[in-house]
Amino acid sequence: MSDREFKPLNIAVLVVSDSRTEKTDKSGKLLARRLEQAGHRLYEKSIVADDIYQIRGLVSRWCAAADVDAILTTGGTGVTGRDGTPEAVSVLFDKEIEGFGELFRYLSYQEIGTSSLQSRAVAGVAGGTYIFSLPGSSGACATAWDKIISHQLDYRTRPCNLVELMPRLKEF
Repeated sequence: MSDREFKPLNIAVLVVSDSRTEKTDKSGKLLARRLEQAGHRLYEKSIVADDIYQIRGLVSRWCAAADVDAILTTGGTGVTGRDGTPEAVSVLFDKEIEGFGELFRYLSYQEIGTSSLQSRAVAGVAGGTYIFSLPGSSGACATAWDKIISHQLDYRTRPCNLVELMPRLKEF
């Protein structure tokens, strides 16, 4: 057991899709449910089309909000023509967290084999806000949350976690 108290974060969820609606969305709902079950607060959940400027605009707005600690996006990380989430968010990064994509693809490889190379999952920090961009499948979202993000967004995780770095994210 950790000697630290859990620190709930405000987390926004963005579903990137040309076809999903609130009724048919599984991945965004899974992420919202998982983060709330962990003790965090859902700041807002939205669905936008696979459009770099719509994605970037909403993520920028959330990064500018003082009370958003992290953003989870799902969808648009593949290699087809309309997949542009990494391009939309990575230009916002003050720092990229390269290890996230590497670790995610490693874990995915254990589950889906070489198909994992099609994922362009990325993470970074923008304006003091953590951004994690995940594939659109609910299985990929579960893997990312359960095996990586939930631990790094938990202040009790040892030897270190991303929450303990939050007070220093805006140092320049």
